[in-house]
Amino acid sequence: MIPSLTLAQVRAALVLPDFDSESAQRRMAPRPRAVQRGNGRAGLPRQASVLVLLYPTHEGLAFALERRAANPHDVHSRQIGLPGGAREGDETPLATALREAREEMGIGAPVEILGRLGTLYIPPSDFDVHPFVGYVAPRPLWQPDFAEVVEVIDCPLAWLLDDARKMGEGWEVRGATLYVPWYDVHGHKVWGATAIILSELEQRLRVVLGES
Repeated sequence: MIPSLTLAQVRAALVLPDFDSESAQRRMAPRPRAVQRGNGRAGLPRQASVLVLLYPTHEGLAFALERRAANPHDVHSRQIGLPGGAREGDETPLATALREAREEMGIGAPVEILGRLGTLYIPPSDFDVHPFVGYVAPRPLWQPDFAEVVEVIDCPLAWLLDDARKMGEGWEVRGATLYVPWYDVHGHKVWGATAIILSELEQRLRVVLGES
């Protein structure tokens, strides 16, 4: 039986003392995978942010995923992911996450920020990604920018706790053979950075529920 989840539990999950974010993220990371930036890379990593946006539905709390439009110049073309993108100018990581959510999904209502998750380094693109968790009510009426996003997908938050939705297999990725785990969301494979970020949120919730 998958438990229903409350905002109070989410808030508690985001402020756990001494929580090991890296270990939680690794559970849904492709293997093998570098988790730190190599010393040989010049300069500093680029900065990006994403938003795990929670909202109420008839199934309880859910969060928004987006299916990106086909774009030969976008490495995330057609993938399922969280709203987010690269920092512009000198904006803060939080400002980046909120701006990208507005631009990509048309969120107009104020978003309550519940907390943040551990920063994630993405080796292929040389990005530090800053994930935030927010809440908005009622459920937004999505107005996606169809040049970037072709579909917004509701994912019940409790699905992160359903082990039957976790799968994985060997893939050829950029010329290397990796074991790639993913969450099954309405038949979509949610993997890579998005799965890694959601894995941390999942493990935090399991601690609050006494499952870890």
